[in-house]
Amino acid sequence: MKRRHFIGASATALATGALAAPALAQSQPEVKWRLTSSFPRSLDTIYGTAQTFARYVSEATDGRFQIQTFPAGELVPGLQALDAVSTGSVECAQTATYFYTGKDPALAFGTGVPFGFNSRQQHSWWFFGGGAEIINGVLAKYNVTSMPMGNSGCQMGGFFRKELTGVADFKGLKFRIGGIGGQVLAKLGVVPQQIVPGDVYAALERGTIDAAEFVGPYDDEKLGLVKVAKYYYYPGWWEGGAMMHLVINDKQWDALPKHYQAIVRNAAEAANNWMLAKYDSVNPPALRRLVQQGVELRPFPASIMEAGHKAAFELYNEIAAVNPAFKQALDSMNAIRADQLVWWQIAEYAYDTFNIRNRGKS
Repeated sequence: MKRRHFIGASATALATGALAAPALAQSQPEVKWRLTSSFPRSLDTIYGTAQTFARYVSEATDGRFQIQTFPAGELVPGLQALDAVSTGSVECAQTATYFYTGKDPALAFGTGVPFGFNSRQQHSWWFFGGGAEIINGVLAKYNVTSMPMGNSGCQMGGFFRKELTGVADFKGLKFRIGGIGGQVLAKLGVVPQQIVPGDVYAALERGTIDAAEFVGPYDDEKLGLVKVAKYYYYPGWWEGGAMMHLVINDKQWDALPKHYQAIVRNAAEAANNWMLAKYDSVNPPALRRLVQQGVELRPFPASIMEAGHKAAFELYNEIAAVNPAFKQALDSMNAIRADQLVWWQIAEYAYDTFNIRNRGKS
């Protein structure tokens, strides 16, 4: 009896194993995607975020979901990443939605607008303030969905060949800056210039442009602009917390098993945190190195900040009057930011200000 019981139990176990293996394979299909980035490989923090995301997805699926990453220009030009995903040429991309304000100016809010949210507020708005619904509602017209995948934190205001004393110094100034920030500065007399990172140094050296902004000390150092422009201004009020996105073709997204979708969402969120933490780590020593190389740090004069703020919201109201999605995003940002700033003043700002005043006493 014991022998017959053992044989029967073994046969049942074998049969169960034979059924379980195909079932497991079906729930863990092999998927291969390509990701095109809007950023070059040399920007190891931004582009490194795409690589980190792809690694997280692979690790969570035992290598059955592979995403091959490509820097800007290898598959498509950086500013055509959204178009490539929209048409299905690639499955997904790492990009910033404010690159595509020509399609719809509301997309500026996905990355962040001048005098908008900081990085944490932007993140909160996306998940709890209607940001995801507003931006993905616009992107749906292009067969694309998106989710956050990185943030630069507050950026620097850029390198200038001459010192700024007031708004008058902006008149006719040729400044490498794009997007809605460029539109705001144009109201102050700036002549915005859209130049790819690799050409910025030569343009500034030759005097083709008078100033250039990029990201922050770590990435700005790589461009070598300190050698051709002496003044380094802060803060970059047009990018108080620039959010990057993973954009995915709708059909490819819908074809994924639900648990693969969950893995993608969580991997993107983990990569989002990785990028901001990395910048917070590498920017301080990079800033010290730039100062050692002779850069002169300058805050933007208060007159420029005030004029920029006024020009920004004048522009927003002009666009909102003719663009319903932009108005929805603007109204959402204004309402949430009003509450956020009160809380920030009581908690984060008070705490950080005290620590800044006492940083040499510990």
